[in-house]
Amino acid sequence: MATVLWQSEITFVGEDAPDLLEAGVMILFGEPVPDALAEVSVVHKLGGAAAVSAASEVAPGDEVRLGAEVFTIDEVGDVANRNLADLGHIVVYVNNPDQPLLPGALKAHGADIKTPAIGQTVALIRP
Repeated sequence: MATVLWQSEITFVGEDAPDLLEAGVMILFGEPVPDALAEVSVVHKLGGAAAVSAASEVAPGDEVRLGAEVFTIDEVGDVANRNLADLGHIVVYVNNPDQPLLPGALKAHGADIKTPAIGQTVALIRP
């Protein structure tokens, strides 16, 4: 049985976010998002998010689910879990194996990532 480690609802997609998503980069940020990042971010309800606890930190082999899309996590940056818990912020690189792993990022693989719809769920799942 799968375990939901973290889940939230998309509330806003920045004007430039679809271009980044097409390149396999999703910048997730919880409300309120800083103005400087709003244009490039996929924004979600921070208050409605299930917090990541130390016992259920995201790890390789877990999944990012964006609506019906599923991406398997390959690597987790050193501060990714803390940033997600504190700010609702994480950067997900999908199908970018040559991208150096940044401290606040995840690297994952799966289908090409599509621009999410407002109201769509984003979740981190332990299968």
